[in-house]
This record gives sequence, structure tokens and C-alpha cells, in this order.
Amino acid sequence: MRVRRVRKEALAAAVREPWADPSRRPYVEGEVALVPVREGYPCDDDLPERRPYCGRPFQMIGDTAVVRGRRPTAEEVAAILAWRRPACVLYLAAIEGVRRLPAVETLYGEAHPVCHHENGLCYRLNPAEVMYAAGNLEERALMGRTVQEGERVADMFAGIGYFTLPMAAAGANVHAMEINPVSFGYLAENIEANGLIGRVTAECGDCRSLLAGTYDRIVMGHFDAVAFLSEALAHARGGTTIHLHALGDVADAARVSAESTGFKVRIATRKVKKYGPHIWHIVHEMVLS
Repeated sequence: MRVRRVRKEALAAAVREPWADPSRRPYVEGEVALVPVREGYPCDDDLPERRPYCGRPFQMIGDTAVVRGRRPTAEEVAAILAWRRPACVLYLAAIEGVRRLPAVETLYGEAHPVCHHENGLCYRLNPAEVMYAAGNLEERALMGRTVQEGERVADMFAGIGYFTLPMAAAGANVHAMEINPVSFGYLAENIEANGLIGRVTAECGDCRSLLAGTYDRIVMGHFDAVAFLSEALAHARGGTTIHLHALGDVADAARVSAESTGFKVRIATRKVKKYGPHIWHIVHEMVLS
């Protein structure tokens, strides 16, 4: 593969140059980025073609590789390092508690804050301190496409801004609530970094005591969300849409809860991702009337 070497900080500009080959992905070695070059343009190096990666699955969050499932072997970590050259490799064993704290082990490098770019937004976080579900990429993008400009939206489990940022960027007025002070710190950073201060009201604390008034849309992005549904319904009205996340189908319980408070409800479900054997992450879209 024909490449040019540029400084890492110049990568974003380099990939827009006429000589850069958009059909191939650049990669970073330390402080240097290797950018594939189109035919007909001079290059710095002609590297041997890399074979497809067939090793242990991992997710890149910024410059950090995150491995889930069983603990990877030293050989699997070495394969990740050779293929993607991450600055750090983390083993994520579990996400624990209502604050969604990651149980992690650093297998290479040092855990550090990163800036993860997705759908035109920047998410700042330290993957060793707060969770980031890379598998929810399409769901985050969908929320940005779903909201209407000027909607009043409650994000009851905002985290670092997973759904808050795309909804606010689309023109919604978001009330973002987060109980974990570390996640809340990154949420505040991300609101400012993405120029969304005027679109988001962020509060740190238990969402059950922070909900105020009524909302056009309520996002409940937590697997235990059904236990908080009665509080959400108290701040809904006819026409409100609730996006309730869960492991498995909880539509029957959600329907009973809504109807017991006097609402009629139409529920549509969609699978987000496989979470475990026979277990799916499911979003229940509840439209109240």
C-alpha cells in the first residue's frame, strides 16, 4: 500500500487532500499517521498489503481498544496491537450498578481520556472510568433523526451524552440527568465541546427527583428503566413518546404501567444488539394517548 507520512495532528486535513485515497483507511503509528495515496501521486513508502484481521473482536474508543467477553490471551492482545496500534488496550469484564461503572483491566499502555468521534459529534471520556456502548451507534444516530426541532426531551440516564448530544444537535431542548458524578463531568465537557450549551440543561443526581414538568419525549437508556417508568409517566402527556431500553421484551409490563396511570399506549419494539446467549438489548417505543 502506497502511503504518505504526516503528523498525527495533521491527519484530519491530510485525508481531504486530492492525493489521499478515500477507499483505504489511514492508521497511526505513535505520533505519525500513514495516509494511503491515490495512483498517480508520489508517496513516502510502499508498504506490503496487510492481510484481513481475523483475531479477537475489539472496539476502538478514540485511540483505545476495548475487549469484552472472556479475558483475552497475550497472543490476542499482541494481534490487536499489531493490527490497529492502539495507545491502550482495556479488558472490560462488566458494567456494574445503577451508575454503570466499568470493571476494567488495563492490558497495554495507560488508560486515559480520549475524544471519540461519531456522527459528527465528539464524545470525551475515559473508557476505564465510564461506559461507552459502541454497539449502540445506530441507536444514537436514530435518536438524532427522530427528534423534532424545539421538542422538550428528558434524557433520564444521560451518561456522557450518548443520546443527549445527537438530539440536541438536531434541535431538541434536552433536560439531561445523570447520577454518576464522573459521567456528569464528561457530559458537561461534551455539551460545551459540541457547542450545545444553549440546547441542554444538565443536572447531576437521581432522575426521579430531577424530572420537572411534562416532556414531548422521554429517553430511558438504562437496562433497569422499566423500574423507573412510573416516574417517567408522571411527567408525560398524551402525545409523549417514551424510548424504554431493556434486556429482553418488557412490553407487557410497560403496557400495564402506562394503562394503570390512565394512558392508552402503542408500543413498537426493535432489537439494538445481541447482549448474550438468547438475550437482546431491546428498545420499546411507547407512544401515549
